[in-house]
Amino acid sequence: MINGATDVNRPDAGRWPATLWIVRHGQSAGNVARDAADAAGDLRIAIEGRDVDVPLSALGREQAEALGRWFARGDAHGLPEVMLSSPYLRAIETAQAFRAAGGCDADEAICLDERLREKEFGILDGLTHAGIAAQFPDQSHFRSVLGKFYHRPPGGESWADVILRLRSLMDTVSLHYAGMRVMIVAHQVVVLCLRYIIETLDEARILEIDRAGDVANCGVTEYRFDLAHGRHGGLALVRYNETAPVEQGAAPVTSAPDPIVAARG
Repeated sequence: MINGATDVNRPDAGRWPATLWIVRHGQSAGNVARDAADAAGDLRIAIEGRDVDVPLSALGREQAEALGRWFARGDAHGLPEVMLSSPYLRAIETAQAFRAAGGCDADEAICLDERLREKEFGILDGLTHAGIAAQFPDQSHFRSVLGKFYHRPPGGESWADVILRLRSLMDTVSLHYAGMRVMIVAHQVVVLCLRYIIETLDEARILEIDRAGDVANCGVTEYRFDLAHGRHGGLALVRYNETAPVEQGAAPVTSAPDPIVAARG
């Protein structure tokens, strides 16, 4: 739908989506494995293969279906006209389960965008906090000095790096999907970094939001275009990390912290 037509008579045409939903993927097998590794004091998370290939858990699929049913009932006041997803399997499966449950039209394409991928952790990928301390104590020190916003592990990314690629993503959204209802399915750090961009936050404010609580699996963050928002109108925050769709669907709510390591989040 990259060339989808826009109604030029709509006040939001040519600038931003009419509605933008940002959703974290459902609980993944990696989330479960990370919890088990932390509880056991293991140095490494017991997941084989690439992080990009980690699927949803059974509960994660249930959460995505509950979210889809919530949209299908009309509780979101409209269905997505555009579905954008991280290329990581857990995000794709979330979008697919959401669509299958009626969250958007059955023939709606799920457009993969690599700029929505998980934050890359480089040499720290798959390690627990205990594993980092044991194998890379220098990286623990660097992170404590630089902070999580700017610390970039070798071969990985900082939050600032993620924000750089997401600025490009938002330019694409503005260019191609103005006036439309757009859903993004991605990861915890991506949700937070998009808030940083859309709301023009600073490092202190986004880290304060992060410290206040983890982004729930299938938690919904919603923006709507408002002509009174800013000098020329803009995306105004309606809800952040809303878990009611999952709770009303009788699926347990789960979340996972954003550790130093790739917690398969």
